[in-house]
Amino acid sequence: MAILEIVVALLDRLDSEFLMSRRIILFGPLPPPYGGVAIFTSALFEFTKGRGAELWAAGENLPRSPNVSPIDYRRLGLIPLLLKQGFKARIVDSFYFLIEYPNPFMVPLWALLKLVLRFEWVKVVHDGSLPSRYSGFGLVRKLLFRLSVSLVDEFVVVNDSINEFLKNEIGVRQNVSTVNALLPIPDSELSAGLSSEIEPVLAQYDKRVVSTGVFIPSYGFAHVAEVVERIRREAGINVGLILIDGAFARDEDYRAEVLQGRDWITVLEKIPHPQVLQIFRRSDVFVRGFKHEGYGLSRIEAIWCGIPVIAAMGEESRGMLLYDFGDLDALVAHLREALFDSSANEVEQWAGVFQREAEENLERWMKIMKLV
Repeated sequence: MAILEIVVALLDRLDSEFLMSRRIILFGPLPPPYGGVAIFTSALFEFTKGRGAELWAAGENLPRSPNVSPIDYRRLGLIPLLLKQGFKARIVDSFYFLIEYPNPFMVPLWALLKLVLRFEWVKVVHDGSLPSRYSGFGLVRKLLFRLSVSLVDEFVVVNDSINEFLKNEIGVRQNVSTVNALLPIPDSELSAGLSSEIEPVLAQYDKRVVSTGVFIPSYGFAHVAEVVERIRREAGINVGLILIDGAFARDEDYRAEVLQGRDWITVLEKIPHPQVLQIFRRSDVFVRGFKHEGYGLSRIEAIWCGIPVIAAMGEESRGMLLYDFGDLDALVAHLREALFDSSANEVEQWAGVFQREAEENLERWMKIMKLV
């Protein structure tokens, strides 16, 4: 009996030591390009790397450091990394190729490696379009989706709509937590200056409207351009539209339609996130016209930068002027108000609210990563 107790105690100690030394891996895209998920991944890693988190990231020209491992999953760069470092790790995954857009090669391979390596898979779902897109999945994609869902140990989603979709429509049995992706902006990004090349571009306008996204219809650039055109005619002043193009997707015909005959539109491509914040600070209003917003990080960042926000309906709407996607009359009314009759005090009040919530969110993400 005494020997059995000693063995049990030893196993408990080894298990405890293993848990303390377990790899905590943040898995996702890193800028550039500067999409919302990449910015989230970058910020979360910045706040957790000092606590032992590692980053497996895909992106362009990623820096190499001891706790950052660049991968190219399209060329199977993930596989040797998993085999080398993935055994019983806790992987917090913000990528899209297993659930949101299930890859027919990667899903079965991931399933096999999970069985062999016994890692914990915490799937973070950012994509607000998933619930509406799922009905359009073909048979093979739905089978891959269902297989991936069955492998997840824990879901974390950024809004209640995705939560309800997974629980009610898909019927997942795993824990599904809703934690929005809003995090504090790292000090290193807030202190950056504006590029000398961009400063004169902004200075040429009397008023500046800024919008972010890519040139595909669901991001609403055409709507914003049409409404700014109306305001220019009404007010008779030089209102400029700054389109910050993430360039991760593009419809060339749509882009040509948006820009044709509008020399008052400036397109800035692949702008580093710190520079985006400085552009926000020098603009008069931010319009986010995305139809399928997951949470809407850029909306909050604009409020933090002190400018009013007009947004298509989305998960986060407090302190913003809202319109239904495609309702140009509502959008022009909001833009008129924001440009000529906005309240800086109200924006400042909401900035404080969101800052407190961002700090609380960071604590929740650290708990999910088991770093606190």
